[in-house]
Amino acid sequence: MRFVLRFRAALVPMLGVLLAVAMQPPASAEEGTTVFSDTSRIASIGGSITEIVYALGEEGRLVARDSTSNYPEAAAKLPDVGYMRALSPEGVLSVNPTGILALHGSGPKEAVDVLKKSSVPFIEVPDHYDHEGILEKIRIVGKALGVEAKAQKLATETDVKLAAAEKQTAAIKERKRVLFVLSTQGGKILAAGGDTAADGIIKLAGAVNAVEGFSGYKGMTDEAIVSARPDVILTMKGGGPPISEDELFANPAVASTPAGTNRKMISMWGGYLLGFGPRTAEAIHDLAVSLYGNQVTD
Repeated sequence: MRFVLRFRAALVPMLGVLLAVAMQPPASAEEGTTVFSDTSRIASIGGSITEIVYALGEEGRLVARDSTSNYPEAAAKLPDVGYMRALSPEGVLSVNPTGILALHGSGPKEAVDVLKKSSVPFIEVPDHYDHEGILEKIRIVGKALGVEAKAQKLATETDVKLAAAEKQTAAIKERKRVLFVLSTQGGKILAAGGDTAADGIIKLAGAVNAVEGFSGYKGMTDEAIVSARPDVILTMKGGGPPISEDELFANPAVASTPAGTNRKMISMWGGYLLGFGPRTAEAIHDLAVSLYGNQVTD
């Protein structure tokens, strides 16, 4: 009898969530939504999404943001619903949004599924790590908020800036090989392969990703690090424990590479470097200058 009572008590929180979902209209009611019918209280999930909303001058519509949305500084005043990859449906819905604007990759999947089945319209914004992907983001966010003309203007301005930033390294013949290191915890090098924001920004800055043969972020063996022959190690700040330059170059495999020999490491703020939003043209320029110095042309 006691086991049954304890089992029933444990079920109460779960049943509350399931009941809330069950009482909502079917998911098909909101499938394919591209424009919010009510834009008065929008929850923005994803740093670049929030940046775009501010760049459009539509920040007055925001009622909440996720913890990666720390630019501009004014965004920090909004209620924080948690890290975009570790959302809780209750946390997001607690701010009573009239719409949820979420960057692709938000999660976990179970939480996103619950949000999509709620009565609150949910629009997912693709995240492609290239020039056109940034423009697509801007247009989708603008359409969702009903400000397509503003979005087109911002997209056009951003397009010009991106093209100019990419052109700055066009004449450089010897391309730097860059290894993006996400973490060195436990002495293991976790690096960025293809189909990542790090891979995208490295290419836009006129360099070459030193890692080949895999997508996403994976641990590298000592042999793989040596074979990658990076000229530069790229890391980010603000995304977890900082990577120590001394610790990084104390790794024998890293120390044996050209980057290790020359102790060449570049560290930039994560949201700025990997956000793929309105500031990416500036990030491309800054990374290119750090890589090539006065070879970068204005």
